[in-house]
This record gives sequence, structure tokens and C-alpha cells, in this order.
Amino acid sequence: MDTRPIGVFDSGLGGLTAVRELARLMPEEDLIYFGDTGRVPYGGRSKEILVKYARQDVAFLRTFDPKAIVIACGTVSTTALDVLREESDIPVFGVVEPAAHAAAQLTKNGRVGLIGTKASIRSGAYERALSALHPGVAVTARACPLLVSLVENGRSRPGDIVAETVVSEYLAPVKAAGVDTLILGCTHYPLLWDVIGAYMGPGVALVDVGEQCARWVKKQLEWNGLRNERPGAGRHRYYVSDSTEDFSALASVFLAEDVAAEVEQIDITAY
Repeated sequence: MDTRPIGVFDSGLGGLTAVRELARLMPEEDLIYFGDTGRVPYGGRSKEILVKYARQDVAFLRTFDPKAIVIACGTVSTTALDVLREESDIPVFGVVEPAAHAAAQLTKNGRVGLIGTKASIRSGAYERALSALHPGVAVTARACPLLVSLVENGRSRPGDIVAETVVSEYLAPVKAAGVDTLILGCTHYPLLWDVIGAYMGPGVALVDVGEQCARWVKKQLEWNGLRNERPGAGRHRYYVSDSTEDFSALASVFLAEDVAAEVEQIDITAY
């Protein structure tokens, strides 16, 4: 049994999709979440800057002596995972491999859609992972840089004309390619699940990378004897690099619980 917490980080709010699933699957685990809200979005940054930010995010989480770190960020998972793993003596998990496995199992026609940030799409990480698992798979990828901003500003619900318009413009070529599976390659995107699902139609399976990552982490911790088996609910703490009020309001709605008392602002540049 290992009672140390699990560290989770993302550029902002999106990583809460992974936190929500981690808490559901492993309610006894302590979770430490860092959202780099002062520097969101990460998607348009260079690889050098992303690695720098990711190292700082990890350095902060390491102050809590975590047993594992989850990169609940598609951008960092596709551009800096290998670097972070090489520099770490504890398990570091990303979202690409779990999502690719899920998509490879779900697709029936071998046509998979992928949406993500510019950095994620530019990396080609999902395509490489899918090709290894499902040779011959056809991937239609589309960068959707405005979606993170929509989510961070609470514009993600069905009926929101801005959200629906942006989603339809981004996804038109993906839908036209005849995909039967769509990877939501950024942990912010599941907040647009209903809008995206309505546009793509019932015949397209959506893959939530945060959800798939959480399931993967649970299995890995079990295989390596790192689960916390004590009874009772774990504690969840949240840290951000900008205003706690904006984050608390959105996080509380998304997680269906008041997190205001558990949110603290920190200076990430000190790490």
C-alpha cells in the first residue's frame, strides 16, 4: 500500500476531466491538481517553452512527494512526456497511449478523427501510436486552437451559438472524412462533449482522453502495488497560477462539488 498522493497537472481547467475520473475510480486516493491558469493555453507554444513549463509544473508537484504524476494535458503529453519520464524516478503518465488504445479498439472502419491543440497535432504522436496499434488506420487530424478558450470562458454548453459555430467549422473536414471514432485530444474538449457529439452524430464514438488516462493510471498503480488501500475518501487539493476565484467557480460546477476552500494560488515561476 502506498498512501502518497497522485499529482496531476494541466494548463488550466481541462485536466479536471481526468481528476473527476481518477476520483471516481479511486476515491480513497489523495489528489494534488495544478492548473497553470496564468499561462493557458499551452497549445500554441514552442516545444522548448512547453518543456520548460512542464518541468516547472512537475517540480511543484514533486514538493508533495507524489507516487505518480499524471500529465492531464494533451499538448504536454505529445511534446514533453519522454523528457519528463527520463528525468523522473516515479511513474509519469500521459494521455496519448491510453486514448490511442481506446480508439484502436472502437473503430470499425479504420477511420479515426483527432482534434487537439496546434502543438499536439504538429507532434504526430497520436498518429504514431494509432499506426502501431492498428496498421493501416486513416487518421484525419485537425487543430482546434479556439476550443480551449471557449471552455476556459464557460462557453461550452449546447445552445451556445458561438461554441456550436466554432465546433462545426473545425470539425467539418473530420466529419466529411467518414470517421467512426473521434479522439478528443485535449482534456478541455470533453467539456464540449454534447456540442461535439451533436455535430458528429450518433454513429461516431467519442474518446475522452482524460477518462481513458484515468483508467490506465488505475491499472498501472495496481500492477505496481502503488494503490492506497486505506478506507475512506481521499483529499483533493487544487493549485493555480492565476486567480482562484475564476477557477473555483468553473471547477465547482464541473466537479459537482464546492472546491473553493481547497484552491490556492502559487507562483509557478519559482520552480
